[in-house]
Amino acid sequence: MSETTTITVDGMTCGHCAASVREEISEIAGVTNVDVDVTSGRVAITSDAALDADAVNSAVTEAGYAVR
Repeated sequence: MSETTTITVDGMTCGHCAASVREEISEIAGVTNVDVDVTSGRVAITSDAALDADAVNSAVTEAGYAVR
């Protein structure tokens, strides 16, 4: 069963920003899809199981952004 986690990321302004966030979050084990809306900062993450919040925060930080 898939789970969807929605977060808000600050600082994204363009498609490259979205691609960076998508790439880093996609590397988390179990993540099957990452949908990024640059305008709102909303990131919907679909995964096979519940995600570790620290892993998500670390991935967003690695991409150069911050979770609100």
